[in-house]
Amino acid sequence: MKGKIALEEHYQSPDFNAAGSHDFTKGDYFENVKERLLNIDLRIQDMDKNGIETYILSLTQPGIEGLTDAVAAQKMAVKMNDYCAAQLVAKHPDRLRAFACVPLQNPEAAAKELERAVKQHGFVGALINGFSNIGNEETAQYLDEPQVEPFWAKVEELGVPVYLHPRIPLVTQRRIYQGYDGLLGSAWGFGVETSTHAVRMILSGLFDRHPGLQIILGHLGEALPFTLPRLEHRLRHQRAETQGSHKLPVTEYLRKNFYLTTSGTFRTQALLDTMLEVGSDRILFSVDSPYEDASELSPWFDAAPISDNDRVKIGRENSRQLFKL
Repeated sequence: MKGKIALEEHYQSPDFNAAGSHDFTKGDYFENVKERLLNIDLRIQDMDKNGIETYILSLTQPGIEGLTDAVAAQKMAVKMNDYCAAQLVAKHPDRLRAFACVPLQNPEAAAKELERAVKQHGFVGALINGFSNIGNEETAQYLDEPQVEPFWAKVEELGVPVYLHPRIPLVTQRRIYQGYDGLLGSAWGFGVETSTHAVRMILSGLFDRHPGLQIILGHLGEALPFTLPRLEHRLRHQRAETQGSHKLPVTEYLRKNFYLTTSGTFRTQALLDTMLEVGSDRILFSVDSPYEDASELSPWFDAAPISDNDRVKIGRENSRQLFKL
């Protein structure tokens, strides 16, 4: 299929090693990743080979969220958004769009920077790499917490989506991974961390206070299409004060306030189950480049046993509508 739009597609600036350490990956693999994080022309070649019309770029994890100083985070977010606009998107304006990075160490500053990036640079929303460190590397601010409210009010006002992207769990929460360091990142820990974060957002009542919010989750929803029905079932037997403050069944929020992407996931059975749970209108094609190879994921999607109508919706039309492209 030609004309696809992909939206979990990462970049890095020479001035900011946002990707951090990847000691658990093979050296030759990560050298290729680093080269493509920096060289946008190689990414355009990948797009051309695989029928991808548009990449929506985002600063790679842990990104701005991993900075512990709020002032430094604010300055770096501005710098990276300006870099992405001037050095990447402007170089290929017919092929590239971008998500803003935002300094949630200061939610008011994050709201202002999102507004600037959307209105000045034409960015299509924000991508947030999980929790934000505040003051030191062992603190975490999650997106359902009250102090983040000014940011969400601005997101809803602007009418743009937010991509909730994974990051590695806090060091103090890694005991279960000891001896199996390969599980910390994208192989396992990313999904557990992000799905739990999304559940916090649902249970907090965030989407009751801001029903217009649209959150994007990668990797076919970080397993939530499979796990939320059981959560909904078991919450019926728990005391009200343990359930949070949401008003609707949790699976309703997944269908109303979330979009799910195919990034890094090319399993036909999983795609079909996700379509059954949320419908094809809520699924978006993505690759997760350069950590994943478009030449592996695109042929799978192009040949997946779904209707041509669903393929076109997932491949590009849902994204065109969501991002007003």
